[in-house]
Amino acid sequence: MDTGKKKHLCVHFVPIFAVLDQNNQEQVEELIHYREFKQGEQIFRPGNTQQLFIVARGTVKVYQLTAGGKEQFLRMLTPGEYEGETWLFGDSNNSLYAESTTDSQICILHRTDLQQLLKKSPALAIKLLENSVAKTITLEQQNKFLVLERIEERLAAYLVYTAKVLNKYTFTIPMKMKELATFLGTTPETLSRKFKTLEQVGYIERQQRQVILTDTEGLESIWE
Repeated sequence: MDTGKKKHLCVHFVPIFAVLDQNNQEQVEELIHYREFKQGEQIFRPGNTQQLFIVARGTVKVYQLTAGGKEQFLRMLTPGEYEGETWLFGDSNNSLYAESTTDSQICILHRTDLQQLLKKSPALAIKLLENSVAKTITLEQQNKFLVLERIEERLAAYLVYTAKVLNKYTFTIPMKMKELATFLGTTPETLSRKFKTLEQVGYIERQQRQVILTDTEGLESIWE
């Protein structure tokens, strides 16, 4: 259901539009289409192209399907984050799905509209490119996790990597345990056991998704 125009909702939520002046931000608002999605509703699937999807409210999980048809979690989008920047430049969505994990509001910007904006604002084009590169690096890092043979190696590497990205050793895991299990290629039950093992040897302390890395060298020794 299209909810119509809601002035200054999406632009003010999205960091990539901060490079635009007030006049250009207002132009973006005039081009954006807003849609409401219920929890569990699919936002896009392979075949959706030429659109940029921006989360204004709620959370959205992005995933793909394995050869066996199982869901492989890739990332969680929160307000201000987006998906589809490469589709606006001729790439095709051959594998990605998105599902609203809460009631969400999504801003949708079409390719032809954005191209006109990029011609007027090279700074915005550069910002999109920077974010695309960062996302590629994250996917490469996930592939490195999955190459590790043992689940405890993958988990230890993920925890250390997340701590370095956040620049702190006490943090909340930015996804549900079931999603983290899928991300690391295991089951929630196995993941829970591996967490307990890391706690027992004193490498971490954990309260649900809240984690404290107490021995990063010990964690690193697991996969080195």
